[in-house]
Amino acid sequence: MKNLTRALAALALLVTTVAAQADDAPLTHRIVRVSLPASTSEGTSGRLIVFAAPASGSEKPEAVDTNPFQPKAVSVAAREVSWIAPGQSVDLDADGEAFPAGFSTLPPGDYYVQAVLDVGHDYNYSGRHAGDLLSEVTKVKLTPGGTLPPLTLSKTVPPADPWALSPKAPQTIRDALPEARRHAHAEVMESRLLTEFSGRPQVVRSWVVTPPGYDPNGIARYPTVYLTHGFTGGFDRYAGTIAALWLAMSKKEMPPMIWVLLDESGPTGTHEFADSVNNGPWGQALTTEYIPWLEGRYRMDGKASGRFLNGHSSGGWATLWLQTRYPKIFGGTWSTSPDPSDFRDFTGIDLSAPGANAYRKPDGSENPLVRDKGKVIATFETFARLERVLGSYGGQLASFEWVFSPRGKDGRPQPMFNRDTGAVDPTVAAYWRAHYDIAQRLRTQWPTLKPDLDGKIHLIVGTADTFYLDGSAKLLKETLDGLHARSDIRFLPGKTHFDLYKEGDDPQALLKKIAWEMYGVARPGQER
Repeated sequence: MKNLTRALAALALLVTTVAAQADDAPLTHRIVRVSLPASTSEGTSGRLIVFAAPASGSEKPEAVDTNPFQPKAVSVAAREVSWIAPGQSVDLDADGEAFPAGFSTLPPGDYYVQAVLDVGHDYNYSGRHAGDLLSEVTKVKLTPGGTLPPLTLSKTVPPADPWALSPKAPQTIRDALPEARRHAHAEVMESRLLTEFSGRPQVVRSWVVTPPGYDPNGIARYPTVYLTHGFTGGFDRYAGTIAALWLAMSKKEMPPMIWVLLDESGPTGTHEFADSVNNGPWGQALTTEYIPWLEGRYRMDGKASGRFLNGHSSGGWATLWLQTRYPKIFGGTWSTSPDPSDFRDFTGIDLSAPGANAYRKPDGSENPLVRDKGKVIATFETFARLERVLGSYGGQLASFEWVFSPRGKDGRPQPMFNRDTGAVDPTVAAYWRAHYDIAQRLRTQWPTLKPDLDGKIHLIVGTADTFYLDGSAKLLKETLDGLHARSDIRFLPGKTHFDLYKEGDDPQALLKKIAWEMYGVARPGQER
């Protein structure tokens, strides 16, 4: 009996040891082979990205892509492709650069997969755009140790129509667009300052929307609003704004003004119209070259009391920066939900704190970045890791570094934080605060700024802002109040990043109020 007991114990130990070894064994990497058809006219290069999403529903989706509000719902793997010729293929290790984890960890089941070759290296900003190569969406059943099917880059993304409206655009906007287009003028100017900086031709561009009754040969002059878009916006994404502005002015829901819809997009994200050692002197180019050039072409007021700024999100930061950096040029900014204006609350992170970490709070809990109805949707770390897989250019976090950071020895901006650990680089953070922290600029330079800036700052943000931007706005208000400055900082209860402008059925209600407030500054006594 003792011998039998020992034998059973030895067998149990052997089974346990084998099971443990099996559990600890590394999973087989899933390799995806991606080909360029032999019929393709020429070879190319770019960042190869493969997406995999659980198959749900009976209909195959048109595309498999990431969703910033469900960042872990789709698995992503990527690699750089220096060159792929027609008829050739490359292998992508889906357990190499991957998010949220390598594809070998995907549970068994049905998935839709798709490959994209991002030829412009700007997927992080623009998503899929003209010239990118796509495979068909393919359904696959993954089994333990199973492989992924080969994919072929058989489709090319066609050029986008800059006048295409969002499917969500109301019929009134669709009806107004044809007439609005007649009053929208593309104005592109090559900048000497930017061209000298980069060593190649660089332009500043915008759409100029003139009001009803505008006569280029008349005597009437108009207040002018310089508006810029937020992250992912651009020159070819203004159709809805153009139609909405024209419709509101034609119905006298907004006063007659000239609107300049600025493009602040670039290969590295949004340049924010800030003078940067990485992106170049965009602020100087706008204020010393482009605005004078426009004022020679249109019947604009041509003085500070008739020049205004408006922008939302990254555009909100850009316009707040322009007003505080060039207070003599502009008569006021109405910046909505701006990116952080006080780096003691950079979406909840105090960049000035000793041992600051972008991923973790001092108590070890995660730093949230996106919320909805009080629920945290994504953390700062989640976004940083997804952004790194999608590519090194154009992402929101990298875009901040291209604007705010000193240049490194490799010619690229120095990272503000370590992408692996989240540790904030105190030297880089100090550079950010010294050069681009708007609240810090006000605290240290208020006696000089006050004569030209007092009363010109208007900031509006929701108390439930999706990206926690109300926290930084509160610190800015404390700074301005402490300086006894005249300012207008509004916190709209319960409003998020995306419904701030909406009242009732009117998605542009806040913009109409802002326009009348601007007009009251330019034309005192002529408010409606």
